[in-house]
Amino acid sequence: MLVIRKIAQSLTRYFGARNFLVDAEPLRKLPQNIPPRDQERAWQEPLQEQKGRSAKAPNGNLPKLTLTALGVVFGDIGTSPLYAIRECFHPAHQLALNAVNIYGILSLVFWALMLVVTFKYLFFILRADNRSEGGTMAMLSLLQSKRRKVPGYSSSGWKKTTPILLGLLGAALVYGDGVITPAISVLSAIEGLNIATPFLAPAVVPLTVVVLLVLFAVQSRGTTHIGSIFGPATLVWFLTIGAIGVPWIFRNPEILLAINPIYAVRFFSANGFAGFFVLSAVILCVTGAEALYADMGHFGKKPIRIGWLALVFPALLLNYFGQGALLLEKGQAALQNPFYGLVSGWMLLPLVGIATVATIIASQAMISGAYSLTQQAIQLGYLPRTHIDHTSSETVGQIYIGQVNRFLMIGSIGLVLLFSNSSNLAAAYGIAVTGTMVVTSVLFFLVARQVWSWKLLPAAALLGVFLFVDVAFFTANLSKIVHGGWVVILIAAVVFTVMTTWKKGREVLAGVMSTRSMPLERFIAMIPRKRPPRVKGTAVFMSLTEGIAPPVLLHHFRHNRVLHERVIVLTIATRNEPLVDANERVTVKEFPHGFVKVKARYGYMENPDISEILIFCLGTGLELDITELSFYLGRESFLTTGDSRMASWRKKLFVLLSRNARPATDYFGLPPDQVVELGAQVVI
Repeated sequence: MLVIRKIAQSLTRYFGARNFLVDAEPLRKLPQNIPPRDQERAWQEPLQEQKGRSAKAPNGNLPKLTLTALGVVFGDIGTSPLYAIRECFHPAHQLALNAVNIYGILSLVFWALMLVVTFKYLFFILRADNRSEGGTMAMLSLLQSKRRKVPGYSSSGWKKTTPILLGLLGAALVYGDGVITPAISVLSAIEGLNIATPFLAPAVVPLTVVVLLVLFAVQSRGTTHIGSIFGPATLVWFLTIGAIGVPWIFRNPEILLAINPIYAVRFFSANGFAGFFVLSAVILCVTGAEALYADMGHFGKKPIRIGWLALVFPALLLNYFGQGALLLEKGQAALQNPFYGLVSGWMLLPLVGIATVATIIASQAMISGAYSLTQQAIQLGYLPRTHIDHTSSETVGQIYIGQVNRFLMIGSIGLVLLFSNSSNLAAAYGIAVTGTMVVTSVLFFLVARQVWSWKLLPAAALLGVFLFVDVAFFTANLSKIVHGGWVVILIAAVVFTVMTTWKKGREVLAGVMSTRSMPLERFIAMIPRKRPPRVKGTAVFMSLTEGIAPPVLLHHFRHNRVLHERVIVLTIATRNEPLVDANERVTVKEFPHGFVKVKARYGYMENPDISEILIFCLGTGLELDITELSFYLGRESFLTTGDSRMASWRKKLFVLLSRNARPATDYFGLPPDQVVELGAQVVI
């Protein structure tokens, strides 16, 4: 381990691998004690820092970005050699360990990596970026915001709903993947102790649980410090797995003939229907392919493509073909764990250590991905507000979400205790991977047609190629449902239900609240006639819909019969794009009688912050005394006896989610001592 650490430190110094995600210094909070006459100086500096910010591909040294991408993007797919080949020859598949099957399996692995990762993801899916951001939610928001009119296409009805449901299903499957990845990765690495000495076999599960507990416990500290060694450590991992496969290939060079797809055809011919279900194990070699697309915004397309073609793909092939050569030479004796069988003697324990580090990095990437996905879903209105900690002052994407962390920790440790070994867990793994692949293919087709205006024939032809592979893998994995695949389906079903219920509930709530509102201009026109007393200061009222006098304003006016000298109606809108340019952040429109309409726009990867909004308001020339602001919020309690088109159990679930949502005061960064909440009952 000392040698590995030294190598990682040397590589870090050489490449300067500190952190190459998008740099953004957080806005300093606007001081509360600045007199109005001095506020101009206070807001100018942070405002200038924000000018010109937009979502774009990261700029930086290409080798640095490529090195850093190794640890974040390729960690999951890079640890697949620990179990993929072994699972292909699992006794449940009833495959004879002979040359035909060994060559056939290796041919399937090679072409799976070539067609799924290289052809599909690298050269096509990465094109479907939303201002350089990738992932299921990015593709969904791209469809919603940039849909073009295509002959024969209607954006109404099920054609509008289907992409949303597919996107949410894909996101739900990612959560299932996030639960399984840490469990199977760490467990498969520590299982190398079984090979080193059977005496340590009883300690495998307890050690795995301890590693997982430590992994999730340190999440709240962020990855700023440990992230600097992710890239170099993963580089060491890929060089290692490639190197340990080379000697066996030299001993049996004929194994390279498996690149010929004819061996895959012969495999299916020799094994018939049983051979088809082996695809449920072959798919394990491409687990983590979705990360290439999901993490594109952090590094850009070029570093990911270079990292895959120059290092990751060759290293994986050397290891897989080395395992095939090992099985060809030693047969049944090497079948217990062909990955660790590539080394012997004193090299085994160091390899277990390197593998454990690699699986922790792979798990970290999946955990961080779940945090980012949750943040995006919250901003797009598919999950209730929750507390999000920004763990780095230099990196926008480094966040920590305690509720998600606890969910993943309990799920991962529960799976380890339930299934006990990685072979049992592998049965559940394929469902999440193949399901996400199918969803991504269909969404890409919709993007090609509706956003890029591709003609039907080429778009359908490409979709046909994608689905031919994806559906084959997915169908083969259906046989694993009763053996553990039900776990992923259950997790995805729960997450999907929560997302759709929250979205539907918010739509119903918006409809109910609209009946209690009126157009803002109409309300302002009433002021001269009503002549309410005006008290000193400025009141800020949050509004869900632009141009509407929010219910909390009407509620306040109806019961208190007074208004402040200045009334600001603030609407915070989330766009279907990752980041909003600073020049488009805030617009201010002044009305008669002291009314001001403010609209703040944020991307789905940004968190609204009231101090930032006030800075921009001051920048437009709006005069504000920060110390005299009062924020009025509504505090609704729900009754489920209404006639809305929601099932009774969905209404109860929505109410439960609402009660546990993060308070608006905390979420928007409002000063607690300047917030007034007005309660109201809402029937849904």
